Amino acid sequence: MYFFSQYIPQLLQEGCFLTRKTRFRKDDTELTLLALPTSVWYILFSYLPMFGIIVAFKRFKPLPKTNYIISLLKSEFVGIDNFKFLFATPDAWIMFRNTLLYNAVFIILGVLIPVTLAILISQLRSKVMAKVYQTSIFLPYFLSWVVVSYFVFSFLSVDKGLANSILKLIGRDPVQWYMESKYWPYILIFLNVWKGMGYGMVIYLASITGIDTTLYEAAIIDGANKRQQVRYITLPMLQPIIIILFILSVGRIFSSDFGLFYRVPRNSGPLVDVTQTIDVYVYKALMGMNNIGFSSAAAFLQSIFGLVTILSANFIVKKIDPESGLF
Repeated sequence: MYFFSQYIPQLLQEGCFLTRKTRFRKDDTELTLLALPTSVWYILFSYLPMFGIIVAFKRFKPLPKTNYIISLLKSEFVGIDNFKFLFATPDAWIMFRNTLLYNAVFIILGVLIPVTLAILISQLRSKVMAKVYQTSIFLPYFLSWVVVSYFVFSFLSVDKGLANSILKLIGRDPVQWYMESKYWPYILIFLNVWKGMGYGMVIYLASITGIDTTLYEAAIIDGANKRQQVRYITLPMLQPIIIILFILSVGRIFSSDFGLFYRVPRNSGPLVDVTQTIDVYVYKALMGMNNIGFSSAAAFLQSIFGLVTILSANFIVKKIDPESGLF
């Protein structure tokens, strides 16, 4: 009581408990209206469909003369049985191994190669040639995997493929490319890097162009060569954007590009050991076994693992450098 009688009036007089009423200004209204379409989009197409998560815990069977929602609600609840099937299948180890190992390589190369290309292009004196190289490298990013799969088939076709034609010219036997799995890890890694490196390069190149040129001028005056400028100026200035893109990539380590692992190998049976990923398994479980519960369980587990991974990666980065965290 002594505290309240002595200190509360003094605190009130000093304004410690007074709060300022914030008014909804005109700028806030404009920003709210600007964000409204995006908010509606996410509510309709991202949050409302999350109701379908319950499919992973049910043995879904379409009922006659009813719609999808009624069939879903009346389907048998099986708990985690769908998840047990996911880990009991002999393809579980293969798809998790392929997904993690491929993505680990993609993440590493997805940082090294675009950063290197961005630095090299930024050093070109001819702006015209820089634009030409930038456009040429960025162009494959816009190609569909369906189109890329036909390009690959024109190279690797057994009868008329360019690769086998070259092998015949030098006296070598043709290779059954779509029957031998030992070549495909390298082919898939190359295609992923070739198609995606332009996107990362543009982001890093934009960051490089935003670096203050006076830093390089001061370095030149101090006698620094190009390698030292890159090491002590360019790379440290690129560190924040590299970390952000790295965390986002780690968050997708349990996801895979369906077009790359399904379309490009043309769903060849002998290549299953090196092309079976979680996304491919979900598609095959849905289309082959017609089991929505199994495929939904795999997709739901994939999302949970991705969330845990990105939170863990962000936590580790913030422990090392608190200013470099994503959130």
